[in-house]
Amino acid sequence: MNEERVKDLLRKHGLKVTSQRLLVLGILASYPDKHLTAEEIYDLARETGPEIGLATIYRTVQVLLELQVINKVTFGDGYARYELNGEESISGHRHHHAICNRCGKVYSLATDMLDTLERQVMDTIGFQVSDHEVKLYGLCRDCRNQNNQKERAEYKAAAGEMPDGL
Repeated sequence: MNEERVKDLLRKHGLKVTSQRLLVLGILASYPDKHLTAEEIYDLARETGPEIGLATIYRTVQVLLELQVINKVTFGDGYARYELNGEESISGHRHHHAICNRCGKVYSLATDMLDTLERQVMDTIGFQVSDHEVKLYGLCRDCRNQNNQKERAEYKAAAGEMPDGL
């Protein structure tokens, strides 16, 4: 969502276009592949405006959430994270996430893989889905490779073989 649209949206709802709101929006736009916490947004905001307070960040995030300019996401780590409300799929839903259980890396999945399921649910039982959120948990490629290397080394050690590189 571009800055002018956000300014128009704020004005339309009788809200002021403030430097703090634009700063938070700019920070989220600068980190499109990150899912920032309010505290991370605050730390980044203080680099530009050291006078900004954490309470201001929380209030600003809440306003942007209510206007659906940003989305709130959680990944089971106890933190609320935020991202710009980007392009939606044909169904109008948000993108989904794949989260590594070991390193915590989060991958945004741009396609909505549940459009077909939603149509089947509507056709079968007449239930119209208004939204959904998918989080896939597992191991990323790097962590799987680390697991495989560790397992090979353990197997060789158990078999009495010398580890690789010796």
